[in-house]
Amino acid sequence: MVEIDPDFIQAPEHRPKLNVIEAENIPVIDLSPILNNSIEKDPLVFDELVKKIGNACKEWGFFQVINHGAPLESRQKIESVGKKFFGQKLEEKKKVRRDIVNVMGYYETEHTKNVRDWKEVFDFTVEEPTLIPASIDPHDKEVTHWYNQWPEFPPEMRETFQEYAQHMKTLALKIMELIALSLGLPPKKFHDFFKDETSWIRLNHYPPCPNPDIVLGCGRHKDSGALTVLAQDEVSGLEVRRKSDGEWVLVKPLPNAYIINVGDVIQVWSNDAYKSVEHRVMLNTEKARLSYPFFLFPAHYTMVEPLKELTNDQNPPKYRPYNWGKFLATRKRSNFMKLDVENIQIHHFRIN
Repeated sequence: MVEIDPDFIQAPEHRPKLNVIEAENIPVIDLSPILNNSIEKDPLVFDELVKKIGNACKEWGFFQVINHGAPLESRQKIESVGKKFFGQKLEEKKKVRRDIVNVMGYYETEHTKNVRDWKEVFDFTVEEPTLIPASIDPHDKEVTHWYNQWPEFPPEMRETFQEYAQHMKTLALKIMELIALSLGLPPKKFHDFFKDETSWIRLNHYPPCPNPDIVLGCGRHKDSGALTVLAQDEVSGLEVRRKSDGEWVLVKPLPNAYIINVGDVIQVWSNDAYKSVEHRVMLNTEKARLSYPFFLFPAHYTMVEPLKELTNDQNPPKYRPYNWGKFLATRKRSNFMKLDVENIQIHHFRIN
């Protein structure tokens, strides 16, 4: 047995089972009806698509999309460039290492729930620069900017990543329209929240691990934003906690599909009609794995609260409003220090 740094070791109750259950029935949704104008030709097909999206959000909080319109070439390029970047020596990657001032860039000591993840990452924001609160003080109205750090090598990294980000934003907003319709809302109901978005993309590189029974690539967590659009290579590892029985199930990668998951912001906006779901990443003893999630995040000045259209006397708001920028700044701060308490979560705003 290889000696593993204790920082990586999961508590016994959170260790992965190596005899995994493969999720046969995670919904796979074909988005071609919204790409080929079949809405005009056959509204029934479109209604069926909206219904499938609503059921997937309600029952799973996770689904895969195919025939989504995002170009395969852009995805192949980001994967190729990501491999080149992560393939460098550590001291080269550390030239763009993130810190409490430059919160975007490379990082190799990420923690989830105060346990170190077996991975290295590269983060960049979609908007350059991104506006964000200058402090976590609720009374401080000052804003600051987050800037991306781009490495010298690979030279094509910036252009490749920025192009990919625009395709992801387009796809994410299309899916948000379908989610809005499934909740009985106008299709563009959510669009204004993302005008000055704080969205970002992460490249995750999970090296092979000698002890995948006690270590995780990324510990159990829920996504704090609105929607996550995840691409992954052919090596499986993503596990989702199934709502029906609480079991961890493995999501098998489908070629050129994207995995979509509902984030905490949608949970609050929908007043718990659609709930975010815990997920984590298992490791492989022989193969490295790459994944690259796009996190759709609202503008920093957004007050996140249950939508008035979805609440009434019988279904009163389940959450107090919270400022998205302050919430995000608080969570980001925890990337650079080990917390004695749980990081800020939406349940801290739940009305009991």
